[in-house]
Amino acid sequence: MTQSKKELVLAAMDNKPVDRVPCGFWFHFLDDEIHSDSFQHPELMEKVFEGQTRYIDTAKPDFVKIMTDGFFPYENETAMNLKTADDFKKIKPLADDDKWFTQQIAYAKRLTERYGDELAMFFNVFCAGTTVKFMQADISKSEEFLANAVKENPQAVRQGLDVISHDLAKLAKRLITEGGVTGIYFSLQSLLGVSPETYKEVLEPGEKEILAAANSVSDYNILHICGYAGHHNDLTLYKDYDVKTINWAVVVEGIPIPEGRKIFGNRAALGGFGNLDSELLYKGSKEEIQAETKRILAEAGRQGVILGADCTVPRDTEWQHFEWVREAAK
Repeated sequence: MTQSKKELVLAAMDNKPVDRVPCGFWFHFLDDEIHSDSFQHPELMEKVFEGQTRYIDTAKPDFVKIMTDGFFPYENETAMNLKTADDFKKIKPLADDDKWFTQQIAYAKRLTERYGDELAMFFNVFCAGTTVKFMQADISKSEEFLANAVKENPQAVRQGLDVISHDLAKLAKRLITEGGVTGIYFSLQSLLGVSPETYKEVLEPGEKEILAAANSVSDYNILHICGYAGHHNDLTLYKDYDVKTINWAVVVEGIPIPEGRKIFGNRAALGGFGNLDSELLYKGSKEEIQAETKRILAEAGRQGVILGADCTVPRDTEWQHFEWVREAAK
């Protein structure tokens, strides 16, 4: 019997044989996905919902990464306006009935009730460090701000990040148990200017807590080691993170799927294509995109592989390009 799309994706994540290699791509639906605030402006959530459902209904992807444009802000008064490392000690957890939880869970449920039986659906969740960076008014200086705070007072920053991570862990678990998602798509990055030892001391504990919470209610979660805008990561930092499937920036890191899978103990991989408007998935012809699909699979094999991109693709990518990949992957 032919595997359904959901069965294909879960089998690939389990490193089992598949009828065909599944694929999936995603993009943002709001012009400013970082600073848009759906908690204060619910009409933005409706815009994202309309865009997401139109994409699913029209492009018919093999799985869905639920985009969270407008949900990037951590709506917690005690975490606003972080200026110094000591400010992190002021962060207090949110109540379980806070709209930061309830609105995201309700949004997930709207989508899973519509598509969850036929498609694996993964809700985007950022780590605490990325969440803090998104809360800075000047995103171009956010990496430097967090790195400096960590170096100034690692204990204080760890205290604050642990509070945020605890809320994110609660959210991850509830998105699965109440929102009905298959799992989370957990996005994180190495912190430039901070040693691996300090990263493990300050950031890793909260990140592992979030994954543990998601893993406690679903075997199917994805780790995204984000290479957005050319950000380089130390993949070895994450080799012992407990997660079924890993998505790293193959093109940005210069680490193809077979090499990356060795780092992660041959766990399933999601990716293969670059995500910039200068790259093949965006600007290539059908022949070029399908030839690249076949090249990637000849190199990576057809088991334990889900075709995708380094990260979010440009908003104006032609959806037909995704279908060309799927055709070639059969």
